[in-house]
Amino acid sequence: MAGSIVVTQSEVAVGTSAVVGLIERPGISAIISTSIVWTSDAAGAVSGNTVSMPSGTIVTVNFTPGAGGLAPTNLYDVTFTNAGGTNLFDDGTGASIGANLSDTVATLKVPFISGAPSSTFVRAWLTGGLYTPVVAAAGDSNSGTIEIFQILDVR
Repeated sequence: MAGSIVVTQSEVAVGTSAVVGLIERPGISAIISTSIVWTSDAAGAVSGNTVSMPSGTIVTVNFTPGAGGLAPTNLYDVTFTNAGGTNLFDDGTGASIGANLSDTVATLKVPFISGAPSSTFVRAWLTGGLYTPVVAAAGDSNSGTIEIFQILDVR
């Protein structure tokens, strides 16, 4: 295991009710934010840590570099893999929305997966279970945050 992570999950406030399909449910939030604060090891990596995620669609992902002397090396990379090794930040073409991230500017990305024909796009969906955030080329003992916003599968 290299580097470390701290994970927090919280519901995103959407008012006093949430609509799931055609059903309005008072006090229920169908959106969750998973915040993964990471610190890289001496090799500039984070790996081997797992995050339990519910099933649902990824809406957006925020990548925020650490501040000041904790900022990662410019053009660092982040992937988010399932048990089978598939990168859920892949856009369907083999490119990752977590590739070549800035060391100074927070980046908001939307993980659309390109379909066929290329004008068809769908959002990434998580089956639920354990996922592994992997950070590479971040530099020694640097940090950042990955924040995943997800619409839950609510039944």
